[in-house]
Amino acid sequence: MTEKKSNNVLKTGIILIITFFLGAGAMFAIFYFFPAVIGTTETRLEKDVTVTDTGIADAVEKLYDAVVVVNTYVNGEAYASGTGFVFKTTKDEAYILTNNHVINNATEVYVKFTDGDSIKTEIVGSDVYSDIAVLSVDSKNVIATAEIGKSADSRLGDTVFAIGAPLDSAYSWSVTRGIVSGKDRLVEVELSDGRNSTPMVVNTLQTDTAINNGNSGGPLANSNGEVIGITSIKLASEAIEGMGFAIPIENALEIADILMNGDEVERPYLGIYMLDVSDAYMTREYFNIIREAEVTKGVVVTDIEKQSSAALSDLKANDIITEVDGEEISSAAYLRYYLYKHKVDDVMQLTVKRGTRTLTIQVRLIAK
Repeated sequence: MTEKKSNNVLKTGIILIITFFLGAGAMFAIFYFFPAVIGTTETRLEKDVTVTDTGIADAVEKLYDAVVVVNTYVNGEAYASGTGFVFKTTKDEAYILTNNHVINNATEVYVKFTDGDSIKTEIVGSDVYSDIAVLSVDSKNVIATAEIGKSADSRLGDTVFAIGAPLDSAYSWSVTRGIVSGKDRLVEVELSDGRNSTPMVVNTLQTDTAINNGNSGGPLANSNGEVIGITSIKLASEAIEGMGFAIPIENALEIADILMNGDEVERPYLGIYMLDVSDAYMTREYFNIIREAEVTKGVVVTDIEKQSSAALSDLKANDIITEVDGEEISSAAYLRYYLYKHKVDDVMQLTVKRGTRTLTIQVRLIAK
């Protein structure tokens, strides 16, 4: 019995020794062949963190008193309202930027400051195609002057805000906040001189900052309180939300300087009558011309004015302009956009379909 017991103990010992070495070998194999399986243990101390967003109150305060409500009248009757801001002050005069469409057709324009004073202004000048207008008041009435920034320095996602008078005077100097959503956005709009409405394409900053009727002409500012644009356009439909647009401040100031010098903005004049291909295609007169040219977009030249830039070039009636300076155009609005990027005496290059032929025509631009 004792011998049998000893044998059992011996067997058990041998089994334990074999098991140990097998286990050790298995661990060695795991470390050797699968090192990534073995991770490290990380101990972290979790803390409750409270994030406080102090907002842009300081930037708003910096700009707030430079913003004015613009009220227009026609023969003593209230006509329209919008927003503007003081952008330049001299010893005697202060100058206010706003949109042309805010003061268009008005016989009298008043601006209201944050202290409640309402002052009659002088219209220094305005320009339909840039949608810029400059007003002036006595500098003694001004509370603050806006600091001007650079839209070119803005980046997508930068915080921006607008100050304006949406809907009516009950909501004057409302502040809305958003980001820069896009740059160099080409937006097609209808611009009016009070008699005629002209489709135009304008270069803009896109923002999701809330812009409502009455905000037009007001400032779009960065988080430093510097004006980088003039709020001008909002796209509105059930399918669109948060798409507003502002004229870059550099473009606005270029026009403002011309107006403050007492000059009119001189633009080159092409001198053609035209129809969009999409519209002309529906007419009997141009249907076959467009079909032969095999184009789906562009501008049909319906007639050419005598002694114009076009008349002094090789351009002819019934030509279809498809490109300007190598850029495709889909409508007359885009043709005007690329035309107005030029100055008088510049040479503009047109790509034209004449029948089945594709021609390149150089046009030296003159003033009207």
